[in-house]
Amino acid sequence: MIKIYTDGSSRGNPGPGGYGVVLLYKDLRKELAEGFRLTTNNRMELLAVIRGLEALKVAGLPITIYSDSKYVVDAIQKGWIWGWQKKGFKDKKNPDLWKKYIPLHLQYKPRFHWVKGHDGNIENERCDQLAVAAASGPGLKIDAGYEAAQENGLL
Repeated sequence: MIKIYTDGSSRGNPGPGGYGVVLLYKDLRKELAEGFRLTTNNRMELLAVIRGLEALKVAGLPITIYSDSKYVVDAIQKGWIWGWQKKGFKDKKNPDLWKKYIPLHLQYKPRFHWVKGHDGNIENERCDQLAVAAASGPGLKIDAGYEAAQENGLL
């Protein structure tokens, strides 16, 4: 089984943000992080899941994603994303990211497990450290989806 731990962070909401991911498979470990100059916490939570799935090299193995984001976990576990998709994500935030997530979900069929944030889960805490460091680091990237939505008055 592949375990993917994820977390997102934003200093201000919106503000500079980042995500952190820890992927675990047998004795292998991979950490991912990226920072953005202007984004939201929910975008980073969802982008962490996307980047974790995009980093996978093989399909067919069971995958569990651990996230402290009720926004992400509930949207998937409760099936809200399928209703949002049917309605073209009308009046929903982050449609660009949900549209990126859906094909990954269909390909990998991950299970989600909600974990309480800042509650001593070692891997969740590590993801938080990665996300905060990425949001605070140099060379922050542009979250094109967020900034385009902002420019078009969709936020």
